[in-house]
Amino acid sequence: MHAAAGLPLREANGSIEWLLKRNCSLKPQQLFGVYASLCVISLTIATYFWLNGATLVMPFAWAELLVVGAALLVYARHAADRELITLQSGRLVVEHLHGGRVERAEFQPDWVRVEPRRDDRSLIELSGQGATIAVGRYVRPELRPALADEFRATFRQWPEGRWAGEDPKR
Repeated sequence: MHAAAGLPLREANGSIEWLLKRNCSLKPQQLFGVYASLCVISLTIATYFWLNGATLVMPFAWAELLVVGAALLVYARHAADRELITLQSGRLVVEHLHGGRVERAEFQPDWVRVEPRRDDRSLIELSGQGATIAVGRYVRPELRPALADEFRATFRQWPEGRWAGEDPKR
């Protein structure tokens, strides 16, 4: 499911995947361009005041740019965070990418339990075969019950590694 589209993707090999990701307005490359232009403008103004005798403006301008740069680095590090849930060949693979770290769990679709952690608006917990992983971080809380229902329906319709209704000769 794309967080915006709300539909699972079907690949050519018959697998189904849901891609849940942050809705970021700026890519990290665009963010770097904005930051670079902010640096140029801020340092140009600070240089003008420094040349006219206000010597403390320059250190404060550098401190400001360092703090803003650190905040933008944190943002850029998490801009690509996502959850990828793939149903293929009789197995369910869940990957959660968070700040460069990957948490991965594999399940057999027939044995997966799909439950909210605490209530209807909490994260969705997928568990089975001794593994548990929470998904739905990048979906609005009021849409998580619908996503959980979609998971349950899809997992029930996945007999023997293929989507129900799909041509078995494929």
